[in-house]
This record gives sequence, C-alpha cells and structure tokens, in this order.
Amino acid sequence: MQTSGSGSEETFYRKKFFLSLIIPGIFISLMWLVKTTEVLFEADFSVFGIYPLTIKGLPGILLSPFIHADFRHLFNNSLPLLLLSLSLFYFYSEIALKIFSLTFIITGILVWLGGREAWHIGASGMVYGLASFLFFSGIIRKYFRLVALSLLIVFLYGQMVWGIFPGIHDNISWESHMLGFLSGIVLAIIYRREGPQAPVYDWMEEDDQGEGL
Repeated sequence: MQTSGSGSEETFYRKKFFLSLIIPGIFISLMWLVKTTEVLFEADFSVFGIYPLTIKGLPGILLSPFIHADFRHLFNNSLPLLLLSLSLFYFYSEIALKIFSLTFIITGILVWLGGREAWHIGASGMVYGLASFLFFSGIIRKYFRLVALSLLIVFLYGQMVWGIFPGIHDNISWESHMLGFLSGIVLAIIYRREGPQAPVYDWMEEDDQGEGL
C-alpha cells in the first residue's frame, strides 16, 4: 500500500523529470529539423557555422550547434547532449537555464576568437561544456548526490577527454571541445554558491560552534 505522502513525492519527481526535458528536447529537435531540412533541399548549411575572426563567421556563434556534417555526427551529439542537459535541468534546476545558455554563448565566442581557419559546426562544444560543468561542479560543492553524478559522467564520457587534444581525430573541431570543456570549468567555479548545496546537519553546526570556543 502506498501512502499519500509517497504518492505526492513520486508525482513531484515525475513532473520535475518531464519539465527537465522541455528545453533539451526543443534544442535537440531543432538540431534534427535543421539537418532534415538541409537534406531535403540538398543545401549546405555549414557556411552558417563559425569561421574564426571573420564577419561571415559571427552568426555561427548562435547557429553552429544546430548544424552537423551528417546524421551520424548529429546522432553522436544528440544522445550525450540529451543526457547531460537533462541532468543539468534536473539536478541544477535553479541555475540550469543560465548555465545552458552561457555554455552555448561562451563556447561559441571562444571558438570564434581562438579556432583555426575552418568552418566549425556541431553541438560537441556544448556537450563538452555541460560534461565539464557537471563533473567539476559536483566535486567543488562536495555534495554526495552531485559527486555521484560526477562519477557517472566520468564513467559514461571519460573517454571524451581525448577529444580536447589536436591531431587525435581528423576533421574534428578539437578547439570546440577544449574551449567548451574550459567554459564548463569556469562556470562551475563562478556558480559554485548558486543552485544545490551540500546539506548542513546539526552535528556539523555543533562541531563548528565547538571549534569556535
């Protein structure tokens, strides 16, 4: 038999889960819509990506995450982006939209400033940025639940770290990976006091008071 209290709690978490899916779902749907449109009309949208230090490359700061070379590229970015952004909006709901937006913008700007002369497309910079934020934020906050999430990120995406180095894969924007990764670290530090915090128990407060005597 289920009590009314546990039922309402279950409803709350289910509602929170589905709310956490809204923005990631819209974002990824747009990615698929753009690629489908590109294929149907036999167009090449890569010219709307980021081309560093050029006027023509500026729109790519906002548009490049929605543009992918092919469906394999799109799928490889979609699944981790869905899982990572869902984790962000579920566990960091108070600051999730801020972190998601800043990762999007900051990574794009840094790639425009520091990328090599080529068209940079795809959402992999955001994938690296969100993975980096979730990992380092959990460690910095010293919150058991978030540290567990950090360890899960390492387990699932630890091999991604090789993507931040040049020369590992041809035709891959390692700059997007590296700069997205750095963006996540910076945001984890800046927003370490916002969002979920490790709970403070009575015995911890008593210890602090005792040390002050």
